[in-house]
Amino acid sequence: MSGHSKWANIKRKKEKTDSARAKIFTKIGREIMVAAREGGPDPSNNSRLAALIAKAKANNVPNDNINRLLQRAGDSKDNYEEITYEGYGPSGVAVIVETLTDNRNRTAGGLRHYFDKCGGNLGQTGSVSFLFEQKGMIYIENEDNHIDEEKAMDDAFEAGASDFNYEDGGITVVTEPNDVSKVAAALEGMGYTYDSAEKEFIPMTKVQITDEELVQKMEKLLDMLDEDDDVQNVYHNWDQPEEEDED
Repeated sequence: MSGHSKWANIKRKKEKTDSARAKIFTKIGREIMVAAREGGPDPSNNSRLAALIAKAKANNVPNDNINRLLQRAGDSKDNYEEITYEGYGPSGVAVIVETLTDNRNRTAGGLRHYFDKCGGNLGQTGSVSFLFEQKGMIYIENEDNHIDEEKAMDDAFEAGASDFNYEDGGITVVTEPNDVSKVAAALEGMGYTYDSAEKEFIPMTKVQITDEELVQKMEKLLDMLDEDDDVQNVYHNWDQPEEEDED
């Protein structure tokens, strides 16, 4: 899994503005309510909900907000459904967009507009997913590198991981897609605290964009998708230049 480093992105997300954090709260909140409604409000009996609560806490969502969401889950009349869209961005970059929506016409129309505006096109189901493989991804923060690498690796494989990556600032544990909750729970039982534990689409090949105008269009597409409240996750195979951390 070399080349799949997410820690710079996670750090930047945590440092976003208040308005951006509010959007993150909204998106995670929807996921929590759906998970609680489908699997019950007790995280000890609902592994998906437990992972989402961990994700919420990692994104600094207050405990009071989380508790209110759990209380509202049973009473809410919102009928959200999970829909995955696929398409191509500029330079043939493959994009997968996971949404959680109560109005599929609004969501599909919005996504089509974003892709068209940025020189891409929304495709049919299966049009780009063959370019990705689905993996369970568990992210453990290790800001000061205090976690021993060898022990963490041994613990990860004992918990059922299929791959492990130790880098500056964090640890990434890879699992088979359906094992992510089980492995995350095992690691938590060993004393580890994870930031998120979810299935993700990992690109098998990357696409480079050399034209600066197309780079800007691809960045705009990702920004527009990120701003949409219905969009939960975006995966792509753009070989995106890493941003340098500011001191």
